[in-house]
Amino acid sequence: MLFFLNGVPNELVLPIMMGVFLGALIGMTVHEFAHNYVGHLMGDPNPKRLGKLTLNPAVHINPPGFLMFLLIGFGILGSAPIAAHRMKNPRWGYLAAVAAGPFSNLLVAIVFGIVFRVVFNSQGLTNFTWMVLYIVNFNLLLFIFNLLPVFPIDGWHITLALLPSEQAYWWKSKAMITQYIFIGLFVASFVLPPSLDVLGMIIGQPVSVLGRAIMGF
Repeated sequence: MLFFLNGVPNELVLPIMMGVFLGALIGMTVHEFAHNYVGHLMGDPNPKRLGKLTLNPAVHINPPGFLMFLLIGFGILGSAPIAAHRMKNPRWGYLAAVAAGPFSNLLVAIVFGIVFRVVFNSQGLTNFTWMVLYIVNFNLLLFIFNLLPVFPIDGWHITLALLPSEQAYWWKSKAMITQYIFIGLFVASFVLPPSLDVLGMIIGQPVSVLGRAIMGF
């Protein structure tokens, strides 16, 4: 959480903390539900068998990972028990189920972006609109972050499903390399100045562009 509060005026700390907390809670619940629900539609019996076809956050959120996120700004917030080999169409069914997660966060951002515009146009920037703004931004962050083509993030699995079999085999063999690249970029984001933070630029710039488009400024 402290990662999101750098340089924040004291009067905005509480609404921003609430925005990040609710953004994470809503975003990850919807994200994991979307994975499970689409996986279920694609023929995987596990989501239903394991009781994952619900919007109850307690079913989807990983408590240690969620706590880690609140403390340092990063953590494994949840997981979905879906697998390609259990689906009617392993390649395209799995692609749909994996892609459903990040795109559900884009949908959440759009819905709360509409709320932001309606309230902002009538009341301006209040504690409530600051909170909603961070719910939007956090879900956009989840959307972009989960499209990164690095293992084990959704974007790596999306890339795997999209590639022809020969290229997919090569991509699968490079999974750990992409993971090491991600870990390196993540660690570097804490020690390097913002101008050299590659991961921050990769994620931050698209989030900023989408945020302006959704919220109108």
